[in-house]
Amino acid sequence: MFSYIKGSLAEVLEDVIVVEAGSIGWNIHVPLSVLERLPRVGEEVQVYTSFQVREDAMTLYGFLSRQDLQMFRMLLGVNGIGPKAALGILSTMRPEDLRMAIISEDAKSIARAPGIGAKTAKRVILDLKDRMKIEDVLPGGVSGEELASPMMPANPLPGNGAAREAAEALVALGYSLSEASKAVRQVPADGKMTAEAILKASLKYLVS
Repeated sequence: MFSYIKGSLAEVLEDVIVVEAGSIGWNIHVPLSVLERLPRVGEEVQVYTSFQVREDAMTLYGFLSRQDLQMFRMLLGVNGIGPKAALGILSTMRPEDLRMAIISEDAKSIARAPGIGAKTAKRVILDLKDRMKIEDVLPGGVSGEELASPMMPANPLPGNGAAREAAEALVALGYSLSEASKAVRQVPADGKMTAEAILKASLKYLVS
């Protein structure tokens, strides 16, 4: 029904934003990952939406990119996952971290979401793994040839060179693949940082 709503950000609540468009204030439920990236109140925002209808409610759910909206819709396709549970997962994990957790079969990270147990987390992985693309979670992108290379580890890690070495070190220290990937992506590497420097910065993020 709605592709997106574009207008002025009028209000930000705990898990709902109000976007004023066409002289109407639209209540849109959003995950924490959206709240963290919103512009200031009064500024323009474009929110890609999913309109869900139930017997007792009609609700809009919103995201800042079509890719994130697609992730929400894929979660809704998993047996036992409704809008509330899908939003809970995407509030616990950024969409890119969820994609990496699915690819790396990290059910433990997914199960941290409220109301999501180990069995449901494994079902998410089973149902969605074949629909994930590693290119969507690797910073800077990795070509299909690189992914097919025998030098590529069985469990792909983010980035190339120093970033990859740092992620591999984190996995060796006991962190999961998705935790290592997330931590390395938090480091604003400029291509000149050594693997050791990225590792230290990533560890600071993980223990903070």
